[in-house]
Amino acid sequence: VIKRLTAFRIVESADITKETWVLTDEAKGYAARGSPEVQLVAAIPPEGASKGALKERLGDVFDIGMKAAAKNKWIGFEKGNKDLVLRKVEDTRDELQEQLRRLENGEVIADKVIDDLKRRKLVTKEKSIWYSLKKGPEFVAKRKTLATDVTREHLKSGDWKDLEFKDYNYGAQGQPIAIGYSQPLLEVREAIQNIFLEMGFSEMPTNMYVESSFWNFDALFQPQQHPARDSHDTFFLKGKGYVTVVEPTVGFKHI
Repeated sequence: VIKRLTAFRIVESADITKETWVLTDEAKGYAARGSPEVQLVAAIPPEGASKGALKERLGDVFDIGMKAAAKNKWIGFEKGNKDLVLRKVEDTRDELQEQLRRLENGEVIADKVIDDLKRRKLVTKEKSIWYSLKKGPEFVAKRKTLATDVTREHLKSGDWKDLEFKDYNYGAQGQPIAIGYSQPLLEVREAIQNIFLEMGFSEMPTNMYVESSFWNFDALFQPQQHPARDSHDTFFLKGKGYVTVVEPTVGFKHI
């Protein structure tokens, strides 16, 4: 619609491209329920919990939470029992959740934070196109339909004198040209012809010549009982005391 209005000079438009960072589905879950590492620490009781119990409670976020919590030194393990996970902190600040909520609310955050979120595949860039519009030199509240051609009815009624015609768009593309396809057998024949031409042969218009059976068959060591020598595949003619043959195929001669 905007392009049509711009073509009629009713409005003037300019495209504005905006790129924003949006949360992935995984990140939206963290923004609502907390980061995996904080969820993990909150699930550990004072006496500790086994990895199996924590994994059953947390599900998919268990592995991610274990790595992040261990990196932050929020958890530890009992000596001699690596399966028992212990809390090493009482309170944890969920910075990841805060960052995701700020980004979700449209706030600007530091590039370093964006890089960390990109590394964890929690944000993705989304491109949106906006349009800036203002009145054009021929702005009207209601657009008039312009005539594109003079018809027989216009000539009969005489109203062609009062018509307003649409300007020609010389930059518009024409209708695409319909292009056919080669027949498969013709493509195969052309491929075979190219093989002989690359070997040094040159093509002869053999459909214009009458050649003896010697050059068509005997010189090529064609067996006498070969089907190509049958009358339904080859035309034999009598002339000047010897038998000649017409081969309805494409022939080659070596240079």
